[in-house]
Amino acid sequence: MIFPPCTDGLRLGLGGAPLGNLFTVIDDAVAQNLLQSAWDSGCRSFDTAPHYGNGLSEHRMGRALRNKPCSAFVLSTKVGRLLIADATAPRNQNSYVDVLPYRQVWDYSAAGVRRSIEDSLQRLGLASIDVAYIHDCDATVHGADYPQVLRQVVDEALPELRRLQQQGLIRHIGLGVNDVQVCLDVLAQADLDCLMLAGRYTLIDHSALAQLLPLCEQRGVRVALGGVFNSGILATGVRGAMHAPLRFNYANASQAWIDRVGAVEDLCGQHSVPLRAAALQFPLAHPAVKIVMIGAQEIGHWNDARSMAGQSIPAGFWATLRTQQLVPAAAPTPGDKP
Repeated sequence: MIFPPCTDGLRLGLGGAPLGNLFTVIDDAVAQNLLQSAWDSGCRSFDTAPHYGNGLSEHRMGRALRNKPCSAFVLSTKVGRLLIADATAPRNQNSYVDVLPYRQVWDYSAAGVRRSIEDSLQRLGLASIDVAYIHDCDATVHGADYPQVLRQVVDEALPELRRLQQQGLIRHIGLGVNDVQVCLDVLAQADLDCLMLAGRYTLIDHSALAQLLPLCEQRGVRVALGGVFNSGILATGVRGAMHAPLRFNYANASQAWIDRVGAVEDLCGQHSVPLRAAALQFPLAHPAVKIVMIGAQEIGHWNDARSMAGQSIPAGFWATLRTQQLVPAAAPTPGDKP
């Protein structure tokens, strides 16, 4: 199984971006307590990346997991960025604060991919990695360079990852992105084992529904979802005391997204359903989606996600959500009859 659920069956895993000091510093002891608490509560899927704090997240996850039985958990990390030691590098980079003293360089070459995996194994203190994702290889990130990046991903990065897979250094291969189109572009030319897709199949953003998720179901590509709260707007809601700033997709939310969340939040209130519970449970109803990764900053966030994932939600809520066209008619919901 690529993405094992928690030992109690909840389909949740722990995402490692906050452990790289995303937006705010997390003390090492707090990070280790969070990881141990997640493990003790049954979490067995973990995700990290060199990008998260310039290796800080990988160090922290490795410290927590390297003495656990390797067969008992699944750990994913990513390739595409190499970390170059640089004592003059800023301590705050790419929305991460107090990061390790490296600068990042893009590298999707075969040699770069191999070095990235070898470097990650050293930071993690492990002999192999369960899942290697090619990170942020989309047009939104790379702009005019995207055609060249896509070509290198298909011609160099993926074949090298397959070689590393044959050598036993990694078990599964996929993309880790926030973009639907790059997944379609790569799947048109190559096979993938899995995807880590952030923010593109949520209670308010259904970008992946029309083409990507049906294709993944058809091809047997297993999907892990990140960003199901869309940078927090589906965690806090928009009603009552305003939260500043309201974020969607890592930026300030437009009024259209605020209005859409408000409509869903109003319906949640009418049915006494916590918005966070609806946001967590909705995407898991799609058969291509195997797990939701939670980017928790502290134990309370992880425990709240577990509570919301197990929250009872009446079938009438899901039916009204569809009737009011707040989710597409084609979107499966937890309220659908088997």
